[in-house]
Amino acid sequence: MNLTDQQKIRIGSCAWSFEDWRGAFYPLDLPESHWLEFYANYFLAVEVDSTFHAAPAANSIRRWVEMIPASFRFTCKLPRQITHTCRLRDCTAELTSFLYAIEPLGPKLQVILIQLPPSFVPRDGKLALRKFLEQLPRDFRFAIEFRHAGWHRPQFIRLLEKYRICWVWADTTPLNERNLAPFEFLPRTTDFLYLRLLGDYATKYDISGEHVHRYEELLWKREAALESWSLKIERHLPEVRNVWAFVSNHFEGFAPETCQRLAQRLGFVLPLPSETEQASSTQRGSQLDLQL
Repeated sequence: MNLTDQQKIRIGSCAWSFEDWRGAFYPLDLPESHWLEFYANYFLAVEVDSTFHAAPAANSIRRWVEMIPASFRFTCKLPRQITHTCRLRDCTAELTSFLYAIEPLGPKLQVILIQLPPSFVPRDGKLALRKFLEQLPRDFRFAIEFRHAGWHRPQFIRLLEKYRICWVWADTTPLNERNLAPFEFLPRTTDFLYLRLLGDYATKYDISGEHVHRYEELLWKREAALESWSLKIERHLPEVRNVWAFVSNHFEGFAPETCQRLAQRLGFVLPLPSETEQASSTQRGSQLDLQL
């Protein structure tokens, strides 16, 4: 892969604030308020999960922007109030309020993720989706994740192409199928790709809603999946301007190392903190020298 193609790709994790990463990624003595700053020394982007629950306060956003390098970028989830509670209906006020709240991110914000619930199906949601996409402002870029196979039809591909919305590629392959290459419905509807390596949700919570595992090391290597996704990315690279790839802890057990493994398959090096850096925050490494 040449440097130009490499510069199109931004790999990161789904959020950065994980207590399990203390001592495994973050230095033991590093205050949580500095975790984003440390994270941004190694990765070029992060998917902000907290916006799914509520819009961040303006002073929080200002702090984020102040502590990251110039080349770092954010994507963020649309609030669940819009996607899960309103189910895209009668939510103009909520959408306007959210877009106003995240304005301070400015050019640091690259994509807004619309994550739909599995219960959102075409029979009930087709009209709501169409009306919602019509009202989206053109000065933001959006990606949409469908979690029901009923949406896998040409008419919805054309709808997303019309409004220049990215069809999210998401891997939720069950853990017992982790050695199989994922087969998914993978249309490309815009000039960028948005990939989410999420893993099996059953590995994350037990029936009472408690976390099943600690996410501080690789637990289940998904070699075939990573190879398959790297090939899919490489196949589309010449046709797109950007590739956003975000990894959840419960894809392989430890998102930073999965990010590194995906980068390796794509032909570039993504260094992680050394054991010395994890023990002390006095030394810092950087991925940014060879990147945008």
